[in-house]
Amino acid sequence: MVTIKQIAELCGVSRGTVDRVLNGRGKVKPEKERLVREMAEKLHYHPNPAGKALAARKKHPVVGVLIVSDGVHFFDDVLHSMHHMADKYASYGLEVIWHSMRGFDVDRQCEIIDELRAQGINGLIIDPLNHPRIIQKIDECVDDDIFVVTLNNDVETSKRQCYVGPDYPNGGRTAAALLRMIHQGPLHAAVLLGSLNMLGHRQRLDGFLEVMREHPDFEFLGVQETEDDDMIAYEDVRQLLADHPETNALFVISSGAYGAARAVLAAKRHDITVIVFDTIPTTIEMMKKGVIQAAIYQHPHQQGQRSMQIVFDYLVNGIAPEQEKYIMRNEIRILQNVEE
Repeated sequence: MVTIKQIAELCGVSRGTVDRVLNGRGKVKPEKERLVREMAEKLHYHPNPAGKALAARKKHPVVGVLIVSDGVHFFDDVLHSMHHMADKYASYGLEVIWHSMRGFDVDRQCEIIDELRAQGINGLIIDPLNHPRIIQKIDECVDDDIFVVTLNNDVETSKRQCYVGPDYPNGGRTAAALLRMIHQGPLHAAVLLGSLNMLGHRQRLDGFLEVMREHPDFEFLGVQETEDDDMIAYEDVRQLLADHPETNALFVISSGAYGAARAVLAAKRHDITVIVFDTIPTTIEMMKKGVIQAAIYQHPHQQGQRSMQIVFDYLVNGIAPEQEKYIMRNEIRILQNVEE
């Protein structure tokens, strides 16, 4: 009987590539797809889904999912795709234990990781806080043969096997370049972000400031940590505008865009340029009101789908990720091209 491994060796590609082509999972370059399909046809390869499902169920793959998603609408699309993939792989015996949390509490994230380990997971998809204790927990998971994928946010140093998410420094640089193009003249800008304990939030800030400091007339009015909460963002921007009426630009690095935009609207400050991330319904609403000028899209559905697929491929098929990082492209959205 011809195996995926044999087809991969004959085609000079990885087993993961062959598996994706023959099982319709993920994207493969057209020339490689043609090569794999032609080789499979030539060798009369026939998959045995029933046997494969039986073998997978004997492995009893259990995946823990831990996302800092409560109150953050960006993750609605991420989780929708993850649930879709989990349902798709349920026939292979894949069990998923779902956990979410609100805010950036290191103690709580450590507790949930310990709970998941006690429940016998052999895979973990986590949106991690960038904290030494969390990094230690991830390393302990890997040392216990738990396959770890960091999703949407990475950590600076850990043994995690794979990261799926955006290029955060590039996102910050892109936002700064957008702001400079949209808003001519002097810029007095403030930044809102969820938490400096999130590596991605810090990296976006660094990328933003890297480009903005080249501006001939730029004043940085500081950073507000909002816990990704719209009410906190509203109060922070309201106070900012009172303390710094010269403010004419806001960059919202993570969630909180709706609260920030409401504060701008309440102050009747039509001179403020607002750049945000993600095209959730409230962002589109504020685009239509003319408060938010642009958003940067980071492909939530692809993030959710790819992370679950990588874990499934490893636990069920024994296929390691072909890349250490799967980076989603930052794409600019304005009202005229935003998808509702």
